[in-house]
Amino acid sequence: MRLDLFINAHMAEILAEWESFAETLGPAAGAMTPMALRDHAREILEAVALDIKTHQTRQEQHEKSQGLAQEDVEEKPSAAAIHGALRQASNFSLTQLSSEFRALRASVLRLWLPTLTEMSEASSYEMVRFNEAIDQALAESIVTYSKRADQTRELFLAILGHDLRAPLATMALAGDLLARDITDPEVLAQVGARVRRSARLMGSMVDDLLGYTRTQLGSGMPIALQLTNVKLVCEATIEDASATHPDTRFVLSAEGDVTAEFDPVRLHQLFVNLLVNAAQYGTKGEPVTMAVSPEAGCVLIEVNNKGDVIPAESLLTIFRPLVQLAASEVGGDARPSTSLGLGLYVAQEIAMAHGGTIDVTSTPGSGTTFTVRLPKPPASLATGIGQEQTLPLAS
Repeated sequence: MRLDLFINAHMAEILAEWESFAETLGPAAGAMTPMALRDHAREILEAVALDIKTHQTRQEQHEKSQGLAQEDVEEKPSAAAIHGALRQASNFSLTQLSSEFRALRASVLRLWLPTLTEMSEASSYEMVRFNEAIDQALAESIVTYSKRADQTRELFLAILGHDLRAPLATMALAGDLLARDITDPEVLAQVGARVRRSARLMGSMVDDLLGYTRTQLGSGMPIALQLTNVKLVCEATIEDASATHPDTRFVLSAEGDVTAEFDPVRLHQLFVNLLVNAAQYGTKGEPVTMAVSPEAGCVLIEVNNKGDVIPAESLLTIFRPLVQLAASEVGGDARPSTSLGLGLYVAQEIAMAHGGTIDVTSTPGSGTTFTVRLPKPPASLATGIGQEQTLPLAS
């Protein structure tokens, strides 16, 4: 059977293998539906099959081999081009994107070759055309992936510069006031509080940026386990969140034994991100609550605010880097806030580094609740561990 006819006749089988392979491309593929995993795979295969049976001149073949036959993805994006953009938006790496096409090539040839009684000149030519078409589709995907990645990087730098401007201006103003030799203790206390708040805000942004960079380099979020009382970590994070959002009331409730081997510094970063996010998007006058308790081999932490309900479509992307909720989606709170869109992403990475999970629900009656489950690891065999660590912690 001709290869183009084989692809169309065995489309379901090929797509099943595509989906099966895409499922292994974690962590991005972990929460994706089968439809999202397949994305534009059918359209890509149909385009490949059409390309194989379409007459091609020697000049066209040469241009394709040199990468000069790419379609204008701006005016008329191909299925492969759209696939590249969507995979970048779903936080796939470029290596993972390329591996999808490598697996697709292998799947089609592995299924088709056994159906041939002999390798003829026509079959060899079809294989050449097939490889050319796959390479073409991969090139188109990489182009749109790279363009979107570049745009995201430029947006990120623009947001970073914008968000650093406000705390830097506050610290510059504080420096001018202190240069006037102010002796009023009340004024000095106010200036000190503003400087401290600005420093915490910038420190939080830098921590999130470093955490994001580590994960993008493929090294994951490093953790150092030690015996940790999660209640003490929560108390310290509420103190830091209160300094950043002095007008928000934070309420902590804790019960049971919540001591186990965790990384207290990383948990501090995780909880501060959740509390600050809750304060940013919560309703003024309503408290942000934090509850910690033991639960069947793990420690359960819940952070809740009574802000407006987050739409279901936003909940699906809330943990992706550089995702920011529009003011219209969360009630339009005008309080100053960092908008890098990395806090929840970093929080998820820290939870995953501990073997845990983080989920979010948002309903009219209960508000928005982030739920973190951290499994208690087995008793450590390492020496020097066994005494409960105390805080303060660096934010």
